[in-house]
Amino acid sequence: MNRWAALPLLLVVTSTPIVAQYPIDSTAVAEVRAAETAFAKSMADRDHAAFTSFIGNEAIFFTDAEPFRGREAVSAGWKRFFERPGAPFSWKPDTVEVLSTGDLALTTGPVMNPAGELVGRFNSIWRRVSPGVWRVVFDKGS
Repeated sequence: MNRWAALPLLLVVTSTPIVAQYPIDSTAVAEVRAAETAFAKSMADRDHAAFTSFIGNEAIFFTDAEPFRGREAVSAGWKRFFERPGAPFSWKPDTVEVLSTGDLALTTGPVMNPAGELVGRFNSIWRRVSPGVWRVVFDKGS
């Protein structure tokens, strides 16, 4: 066999991109989706204490010109959204991704006004603080 005959095969094998496949932890994805859904429900239910319970101690929420830093600042800064009987907006996750390490997750989805019209999207990063317990550590709408 000619030593050059294998060259085309070698070129195909070495030029094919290798994509690492990480297993999807469907339990973690379900936990984060449930946490995000319950977090959104706290707004609909007008339950500021429940809302605050989902916020991580070190959380950063990009709500105003300057971000709210820390659970207490986020809670205080978002209190105004709970003062009226009706929620000023709602949201729901349409995408949930969890790192293969199982300790960080991204949720994103539509934000709607009280009439149900799309007004933006939210992006949140969640951290697993204990088995089955997730807290928002970053939040930013667009």
